[in-house]
Amino acid sequence: MKRILFAAFAAVLLSCSGRAAQPTATPADDKHEFRGAWLHIIGQRQYARQSTQENQAYLTGQLDQLKRAGCNAVIWQVRPQADAAYPSTLEPWSRWLTGTAGQAPDPVWDPLQFMIDECHRRGMELHAWINPYRVTSSPDEQPAPGHIYYAHPEWFVRYADGKLYFDPGLPESRDFINQVVHDIVTRYDVDAIHMDDYFYPYPKDGAEFPDTASYARYGRGWGSKGDWRRHNVDLLIEQLHHTIKQAKPWVQLGISPFGIWRNKSSDADGSDTNGLQCYDALYADCPRWTALGWVDYMVPQLYWELEHKLASDLTLSYWWNDHANGRHMYYGQSVNNVMTHRDIAAAGGDTLNPTQLDHKMRLMRSLEHVHGVTWWPGYSVTANFHGVLDSLATHHCATPALIPPRVWLDNEAPAPVNTLTVQKAGKGQVALSWTPLATTDPMQQAVRFVVYRFANGEEVNLDRADRIVAITGENTITLPQPKGQHTWAVTAVDRSNNESNPTTARN
Repeated sequence: MKRILFAAFAAVLLSCSGRAAQPTATPADDKHEFRGAWLHIIGQRQYARQSTQENQAYLTGQLDQLKRAGCNAVIWQVRPQADAAYPSTLEPWSRWLTGTAGQAPDPVWDPLQFMIDECHRRGMELHAWINPYRVTSSPDEQPAPGHIYYAHPEWFVRYADGKLYFDPGLPESRDFINQVVHDIVTRYDVDAIHMDDYFYPYPKDGAEFPDTASYARYGRGWGSKGDWRRHNVDLLIEQLHHTIKQAKPWVQLGISPFGIWRNKSSDADGSDTNGLQCYDALYADCPRWTALGWVDYMVPQLYWELEHKLASDLTLSYWWNDHANGRHMYYGQSVNNVMTHRDIAAAGGDTLNPTQLDHKMRLMRSLEHVHGVTWWPGYSVTANFHGVLDSLATHHCATPALIPPRVWLDNEAPAPVNTLTVQKAGKGQVALSWTPLATTDPMQQAVRFVVYRFANGEEVNLDRADRIVAITGENTITLPQPKGQHTWAVTAVDRSNNESNPTTARN
């Protein structure tokens, strides 16, 4: 079975027709691990202060440092508050790029396309991060002139925090957000659409969300307003899933929910925690979305220390592992929290370790249904906060890793590369080049390449993660040449991270 669309998977679940189950995510191994980082633009004033050239240099520097830290995916914020970090006819330019909402950069450039190109060149995925409902980020802020708000003010509500939001209960709101996502997916070669925890807003002083009118219009027959609100978010996720897969079946939909689904005191299936619940406060029933096949990966925000009294990272790590539902699970970790808390003996840690980085990495890698990690924020990694970049680069992520295959989308490997050549490049370097096999099937297109180096006479074994020397999006590379003869192997990787057989050459 070559490719599998989520619509079929959902139909199987809902109809109980007895058809064969879809492939599910396989456990991570030493060679396959998602290593992501969030790069947000909201609240980041450096972009507005910098010229286009300075912004581009700054971002390439960020990507180079993340690559050094072992990252193979970047989650780049492109729509923080119903605006755009790219040229759009639907929404205005983001003020976090230029300092003024609706004002284009001068000279004009396309940050999203730039990040796609730079990530792919480095063999990294680019996930376009959007916030679905938020329109303003402070009470005194107004949408830019020309914003859809002025054409359809009836789609929006102002909450007790003073901010504007799309009303999730309106089909028109969902349709417009869906239109924005369709625009991104069809115009750009993104690897995923990513949404974080901002669904219904975080509760403000117990104030009721102002959706009385839409509830009166569309909430008939629902037992509670909470159930109706969760249904509204479900409808958005399902609609986005279908839109994305119909446009480009390989593009993922990923969600990063608040770290607690429900506490055990509220639900027998909840976690042994005592904090805010995304099911009840944000009306996001996230495990349901992977169970129905609407979402490809989940990144729960496990931003607490291992021994936190109300929301133990240790407890939640086991809970989310048990609720992966056959899709990829990546744990969101706060760099600042990880690097400022000492390890603990109670959780099996070494009390002499001044941070919890090693313990959390070992814990994640020990869990069968966890496939990687995402760092919040990526800027703390690149700034080497408390030595995190050095630790990742030299120890935890010293060997490059492939993102685990998404076999429910496509489980057929691409064709091997052709004509691998190895030539001396001077000054102790060697130049490799190869030609990917042309194909008209986008699911089989080679989008990344893995370069292995084996000692002369050593078996070419792709399970040897320690023999990977580079992962790149280009078909040429120059690398250091150790003394002696070696066997080089290059494989092709498709859009779902299936890997081809190797093509080899010696020097």
